[in-house]
Amino acid sequence: MRSCEILIAGGGPAGSTCAWRLRQRGADVLLLDRQAFPRDKICAGWITPQVVSELRLDLAEYAAAGRTLQPIRGFRLGVLGHDGVEVRYAHVVSYGIRRCEFDAYLLARSGVEAILGEPLRRLVRGDDGWIVNGEVRARVVVGAGGHFCPVAKHLGARLGQGEPIVAAQEAEIPLAPADEDDCRVPAEMPEIYFTPDLKGYGWVFRKGAYVNIGLGRQDSHRLGDHVEEFLRDLRRRGRITERLAGRMRGHPYLLYGQAPRPLVGEGALLIGDAAGLAYPRSGEGIRPAVESGLMAADVLAEAGGRYGASDLAPYAQRITERFGARDPGRRLLDLVPEWAVQAAARALLSSPTFGRHVVMDRWFFHSDQAPLS
Repeated sequence: MRSCEILIAGGGPAGSTCAWRLRQRGADVLLLDRQAFPRDKICAGWITPQVVSELRLDLAEYAAAGRTLQPIRGFRLGVLGHDGVEVRYAHVVSYGIRRCEFDAYLLARSGVEAILGEPLRRLVRGDDGWIVNGEVRARVVVGAGGHFCPVAKHLGARLGQGEPIVAAQEAEIPLAPADEDDCRVPAEMPEIYFTPDLKGYGWVFRKGAYVNIGLGRQDSHRLGDHVEEFLRDLRRRGRITERLAGRMRGHPYLLYGQAPRPLVGEGALLIGDAAGLAYPRSGEGIRPAVESGLMAADVLAEAGGRYGASDLAPYAQRITERFGARDPGRRLLDLVPEWAVQAAARALLSSPTFGRHVVMDRWFFHSDQAPLS
């Protein structure tokens, strides 16, 4: 039977970042993922300079291998049904990536042994650790398997049962040179349009030879209708053609604090989407995934081989210090009449100042928060 000190279940940005940091600290790590890499992954897909810093990415090296790395210097923001306003920057504020390339790169760079194409089917707690799939013995397991992570279920998360999910549908479509006119959104300026009730937003994002189109909402009721309305509006305003309004793929995730999952247990902890860490206002999950992977790795390395719930508790404390207290209470917008929300949304999102300093700098980029060292 294969033995390791730490088994990470999931090879996305959270799992691969945790593995990378642990290997730097000399830990014995094995990673397991249900899919072979590179694999398709639904995601709008952009990373901020803070993520680049935290991962110590060499952008020239990353792009030189032919991977998509689209500089972003602005956004067009608005409310669905309206043209919106442009928010421009004098510097690059994000980079568009394709998750199939980005995730495979991070996993390969981690340098850890990986068992790919095999799901975590069985998790049994023993006297001094875990038996995984009847084949691997590990002292501690890290759940990094996304929303439906089996480690999260083992720790008591109610997967798909009453959790207030964000539901999203999106598609990533190749653009051949002859298809350039199918999308009139500039590559360096993605477009974001909030739904009138501010419970979600749609986006159009060109990155290299691809365009990503999607919409996500905190209220999944009639999600398909909201998506169709968004696509019709984009076609009406000439942003995309009928060819790009293709079949969407869906996926759920949790916003931080709205459905608190247990972050640690005896010999186990959760990171990334498995822990429900996406930013509440933007839904962005890559930076929280990366940061949770780094914090988890440091706590595991500092635990000195002791992996009880109390030994891993510093991880939960660091998550709270970084992202704030987890409060599943009602949002302020739930207490405001819908007509007032819609009026406020139209007024605020027509202001370039509000769009830049609040929506983008605070909600999306968290530019007031320095990257983890």
